[in-house]
Amino acid sequence: MSEEKKQYPPVFPDIEDWPIHKLSEDRRSFVKEIDEFMLQRLQKQSHTQLTDLIAKTIFLERIRIKEEAWKVDPPNERQFWRRIGKKLVRNSLDRNEKEAVVNNEEILRQIINRYSEEIVGTFRIGTFRFARRFLTFFFTRLLNTAAGKNITRFWGSRFRLQDRFIVKGEIETVRSLMKKGTVVVVPTHFSNLDSILIGYALDAFAGLPSFSYGAGLNLYNTGYTAYFMNRLGAYRVDRRKKNPIYLETLKTMSNLSIQRGVNTLFFPGGTRSRNGTLEDKLKLGLLGSVVEAQRALCQKGNGKVFIVPLILSYHFVLEADFLIEQHLRQVGKERYIGRDASHSPWRIFQFVWKFFAEGNDVTISIGQPMDVLGNPVDAEGNSFDQYGNRIDIEAYFKTKGEIREDLQRESEYTKILGDHIVERYRKDNIVLTSHLLAFAAFEMLKYQNPRLDLYGLLRLPTDDYVFAKEPLHEVISQLRDALIQMEQRGEIKLSEQIHWAVDKLIEDGMAHLGNYHLTEPLYQDKKGHILSDNFKLLYFYHNRLENYGLQRKVKWKQLELQEME
Repeated sequence: MSEEKKQYPPVFPDIEDWPIHKLSEDRRSFVKEIDEFMLQRLQKQSHTQLTDLIAKTIFLERIRIKEEAWKVDPPNERQFWRRIGKKLVRNSLDRNEKEAVVNNEEILRQIINRYSEEIVGTFRIGTFRFARRFLTFFFTRLLNTAAGKNITRFWGSRFRLQDRFIVKGEIETVRSLMKKGTVVVVPTHFSNLDSILIGYALDAFAGLPSFSYGAGLNLYNTGYTAYFMNRLGAYRVDRRKKNPIYLETLKTMSNLSIQRGVNTLFFPGGTRSRNGTLEDKLKLGLLGSVVEAQRALCQKGNGKVFIVPLILSYHFVLEADFLIEQHLRQVGKERYIGRDASHSPWRIFQFVWKFFAEGNDVTISIGQPMDVLGNPVDAEGNSFDQYGNRIDIEAYFKTKGEIREDLQRESEYTKILGDHIVERYRKDNIVLTSHLLAFAAFEMLKYQNPRLDLYGLLRLPTDDYVFAKEPLHEVISQLRDALIQMEQRGEIKLSEQIHWAVDKLIEDGMAHLGNYHLTEPLYQDKKGHILSDNFKLLYFYHNRLENYGLQRKVKWKQLELQEME
């Protein structure tokens, strides 16, 4: 049986042995641990600095409540922050230092506890088992109905889920590392469906225990979503809260849960890729908590943390049209433009139906595991430097022979780790036929319009442009040859279909490229012409292979340019 079709048995058959379940059973103690850790860290500041920090937090929270109130917010939110504000004015401002210190501690305890209680989730075995059975039933029935294109096949068994969820890479190594320390999975992020698809595939096909993962608080606005999120190990992340106390509480939760051996999953890119590219810049906050947790474990003399990059590959992305529109309109800004309808149950059902009906795959590439400094590790958890020499991770946290906290040094280690994760994203990325086809087509469009910038290209009328077959065939052939050479050098990975004959490769890519969308990024009409209804979507899918320098591999001068016009 090939690696991607194999279903592995559970690493820990008894769910009660899963670290996430043990943490949930000790939730009250864990929240208290977060509170005390946070208080000790903040109290290293002067009372004046703490007073300013509390005042800033109150100010930002009042603005949030006024401008971005959500249904999921506690009903007493406004009253709580009004009461905290009055307490700060009455008991801390214009008081002597001793009184201010005592009152600041009381206020901080209330704020920190409110945040830690909100953030820390729970894990219920019964809910997990129900969700596992339901998703397997739902996906299997939908697959056989949609793929068979016949409602009578609802109870069929011809099509198997493992033929749609393809898990490749360092599966055996990660399974072994689960018994050697704490595993932190850091995936790429393209869709709001990523978490559920990753979680299901790693459980059902790789046999890994559940991970603690962050879920945006906005997902809790609907009752059915909140019910499952609250019981499946998710911790809540409120991206509206930008104040230092909240952000530090979030990182502390991550740090302490890793120290307790809880396997964790978070998206280091912070949000979905708006333009379709692989992440090349990561947000280092939670990564920093991983490094800090490793140093603390070294001080205790028990435990090692392993980082596992994970790269998702889709033929089409549920929210692609929304994401690329947002990226193009407001590059570099964080506010949403328009309405993201991807949470609609009906839209998600349509997406999954189309996914199964058209024979699409979710390809999950489990990359090379590493330690918190980005050094590769083997199945036994041993770290190795770039020359293959075994190294001791503890040595990197020592000062004058002792393991000591040095947040500035750990900040540098976090940057190094982020760079290594980005590098593994590039090397462990699996290229699908749709990625190659979209890249080749959009590069042809660019070459034929050298005087236009990106926005000029995207404003071109789509019905005036036909992608000539022979030049497209030649461009893809040249790019495919370059990709095969890169694969041989370990710089990228290719799906099986990339090695097919070019005609068959193009046919497969055309069948799958963005076929969920109302306007197709690329298609073939009845006369055999290759056309596009949407250059923006074509650009989005093209970007999956951006930053590899592939455009320089095409020998444009050798093409039959007259056929491209």
